Amino acid sequence: MKPFSFLCSLLLCAACVTTISAKEFAVQSPDKSITLKVSVDKTISWTVDCNKQTVIMPSVISLTLQGEAPLGVNPSVKTSKINTVNNIISAPVYKKKEITDNYNELIINFKDYYSLLFRAYNDGVAYRWVLNRAGEVVVSNEDARFNFDANYAAYIPYANSGANNVYQCSFENTYKHFNIGQMEDKPTYTPILIELKNKIKCAITEADLEDYPGMFLRLNKSTKQGFVSDFAPFPLEEKQGGYNNIQSLVTKGGDFIAKTKGNRSFPWRALIIFKEDKDLLNNDMVYKLAAPSRVQDTEWIKPGQLAWDWWNNWNLEGVDFKAGINTETYKHYIDFASKYNISYVLLDEGWAAKGQLINTIPEIDLPAIIDYAKSKNVGVILWCGWVPLNQNMEQVFEHYSKMGVKGFKIDFMDRDDQKVVNFYYKVAQLGAQHHMLIDFHGAYKPTGLQRTYPNVINFEGVYGMEQLKWNNPDMPQNDVLISYIRMLSGPLDYTPGAMRNASKDSFRPIVGQPMSQGTRCHQLGLYVVFEAPLCMLADSPSNYEKESECTKFISQIPTTFDQTIALGGEVGNYSVIARKKGNNWYIGAINNWDKRDITIDFSFLGPGKWKAEVFKDGINANNNGNDYKREFLNISDQSHLAVHLAEGGGWAAIVRAE
Repeated sequence: MKPFSFLCSLLLCAACVTTISAKEFAVQSPDKSITLKVSVDKTISWTVDCNKQTVIMPSVISLTLQGEAPLGVNPSVKTSKINTVNNIISAPVYKKKEITDNYNELIINFKDYYSLLFRAYNDGVAYRWVLNRAGEVVVSNEDARFNFDANYAAYIPYANSGANNVYQCSFENTYKHFNIGQMEDKPTYTPILIELKNKIKCAITEADLEDYPGMFLRLNKSTKQGFVSDFAPFPLEEKQGGYNNIQSLVTKGGDFIAKTKGNRSFPWRALIIFKEDKDLLNNDMVYKLAAPSRVQDTEWIKPGQLAWDWWNNWNLEGVDFKAGINTETYKHYIDFASKYNISYVLLDEGWAAKGQLINTIPEIDLPAIIDYAKSKNVGVILWCGWVPLNQNMEQVFEHYSKMGVKGFKIDFMDRDDQKVVNFYYKVAQLGAQHHMLIDFHGAYKPTGLQRTYPNVINFEGVYGMEQLKWNNPDMPQNDVLISYIRMLSGPLDYTPGAMRNASKDSFRPIVGQPMSQGTRCHQLGLYVVFEAPLCMLADSPSNYEKESECTKFISQIPTTFDQTIALGGEVGNYSVIARKKGNNWYIGAINNWDKRDITIDFSFLGPGKWKAEVFKDGINANNNGNDYKREFLNISDQSHLAVHLAEGGGWAAIVRAE
């Protein structure tokens, strides 16, 4: 790491910040393509331009503390300054080893002991509130607005809420595509994607969410071409219930959103701006804005693939025991994982006695399973509901870390109010203390916690393949949209790897014998396209053994990388990504239901001779999703390869230096 003094300098020159008048300021991105302006008058508002095209119209922001006039109303500027930062972030568990963190930051200090920070990057902007007060404050509301100059089309995931609490949701829904003004009167969670003029697009999200509720968005009813922030009230009363009585349901909320320290920074409100669709496939904004790692020693954090039981319904063939939630079944999963060098096996719901976590059911001998897995160089991860864990968290971590469990998959939080956000951080900290990985399933989307605590290795918050057990959505298009929108936030627990692959006409949702939509190569491509440091193999070991050629290929794909390059794509249509680990490149492509022909340019390889192991859609993949062809190709940095993607298709390759 280079000394900060070398990388960060204070610049007061007009090139970086301009005082237009006594109450107006502007800051530009390092490449000067993006300009963020701040107007301080009776209110505080911000605007954003990209290449002189309006992105954000004047949008008023404020922060209201209980018992006070809103901060941002009749404000009085005390001082202002600009910082320029050009830093390198080392990422121990990520899609690349290093991230360039280059931005100009405008800091405006106000007389009422608060500040606003505005950052301009080459790929977007962000702002946050900062308080400098003693003691505790109660936040009644935060008003964040994102106004546009026209009624643009947007991709919006509505909160899939219950009738009693619109903020109690699993943050997993498909994306609706319509003009902003057509938005229903209900909250949407971030990221959301907006299509502007001249092929420019932008995405709204948040980062560094800590000790504070997550931000939802609603339609700005006054303009009908923008959004206003919305937050879950602070929970005053809760009751245990919901799925299998392992959830906590809010029955009464307060007239405020947070009780917190008076001396703190609040979450970033971020706007990612891009000129080409493919740029969204390799964006680092949330990671850059997150708080630095609080885990000094990260050598013990081991990303990897995981054999999973629940999606395939514990279905095994050709064994001499009754398959199910029992010791024999998990030893079989461990044997499978060991054979294919898969790092972990997950014991999903059912291993623990109902309603608590210290005791197992009689059919499970957990110490024997852990010892057997250790002898096979496989780790064991346990599923749990969040309420039983929260009731006895320190004892549970202490007990299972001593037993040799490598981590927890925690489920059914389905909230991101302040109390539950604090639960996420407590789990992350205890997990790091006990050297345990954390997979937040049934959780909100990531907002940077994965940088602050790198042992938090995955999040769900995505409409994943588990939905195909009971629903019939347009999954290939959803997969493509995930790569452009949801993946902006960070890693996702989508659970790919189906070996029963169906065309659009032949797909049926089946709980006990599930299948995927699209082709086999679509599933293989997901292992490269989707960011998932703990990446699951969702199908049965029996099905993987029948398809050992594909299984061997999947098992060779890493889950973290040294470098990532977006090779091409169109939002909602297709995505192509290349990732490097060591000397090898891994390339994945996924497609929607429209067949298409694309060309992959291999100039990123650099000089030398390369051999590509390729899996491509078979000639009959449009009717039989299981049809694929494997081939080996000689490749160089001069190669341009024509690739046909079938309906719901995909393509995957490992490119090795010769």
